[in-house]
Amino acid sequence: MRVLLVKTSSMGDVIHALPALTDAVNAIAGIRFDWVVEEGFKEIPQWHSAVDRVIPVAIRRWRKSPLDTWRNGEWQAFKQELQIREYDAVIDAQGLLKSACLIVRYARGPSFGLDKHSAKEPWASKCYTQPIAVGKEQHAVERIRQLFAAALNYQLPENPGDFAISEHFEQSENKDYLVFNHSTTRVDKHYPEVYWRQLIELATASGWKVKLPWGNALERDRAQRLAQDNSKVEVLSKLSLCQIAQVLASAAGCISVDTGLSHLSAALDKPNITLFGPTDPGLVGGYGKSQQSLLASNFALNNAEVEPAIFRSLLPQTVWQEFTKLLNN
Repeated sequence: MRVLLVKTSSMGDVIHALPALTDAVNAIAGIRFDWVVEEGFKEIPQWHSAVDRVIPVAIRRWRKSPLDTWRNGEWQAFKQELQIREYDAVIDAQGLLKSACLIVRYARGPSFGLDKHSAKEPWASKCYTQPIAVGKEQHAVERIRQLFAAALNYQLPENPGDFAISEHFEQSENKDYLVFNHSTTRVDKHYPEVYWRQLIELATASGWKVKLPWGNALERDRAQRLAQDNSKVEVLSKLSLCQIAQVLASAAGCISVDTGLSHLSAALDKPNITLFGPTDPGLVGGYGKSQQSLLASNFALNNAEVEPAIFRSLLPQTVWQEFTKLLNN
């Protein structure tokens, strides 16, 4: 059985689709997948053993200059790649008009996706051969697992989902460092820098080394500020997604803001605490083994003057105490 999965972005959303592939492999002998994904995340599907072919798409880039995309032949080349083979099923786990209209409608094979009551953009359901109802008020991983089970006609397993990618990376015997995933796209989701510095001091005073990844110049500059005057803190070089994953895989644990690398840490079975301010961890919090979410609004307010102010109640001492418990367990 050959299935095309359409799950293009963002990093966390792509990672959330992995357990559904594991379910399908365990339920249907010989099933194989091709995967359409945004070019920036094309490494991720390659880590799962059920994926044969990754088809990169560049909707984020193309929509900035659609005429150039048409003229230079990129769109036509993508459609040709998409239509090389006919599929037993095409599953759109994105649930958006861009995925349904620009990708699914051109793929060859019966299509499945969220129905109008389940999708973020209800009109997307018009593009599917069979729209499927999946309850919204549950974690994103479970929603995709249910979509797959209904589309491919197998019983959804009762056990928690398995990302099944940790074995792709080497595991270090000497786990003497932590990774602090400090960067995210939304300004109001950032944990205050003054709190990060205090958290780093608590970690290094306890004997840990700390590694700080980054993806752009602003994130690099923040990492350098956080590492200042502390020899036990390393600002990593510019790394590929696969290289960052290897750093995470060899770490003892992670502390993260609500960002894609937090979900990658979870997928690699790393003990990980994710710090939430304006967003709800209930639907997109860390999923899997040794994952814990700390929501700032659950803690008593104090007079600390920090930015973003929403995090002022989530003190570094509290975060470190909870993280230490998580590691010990």
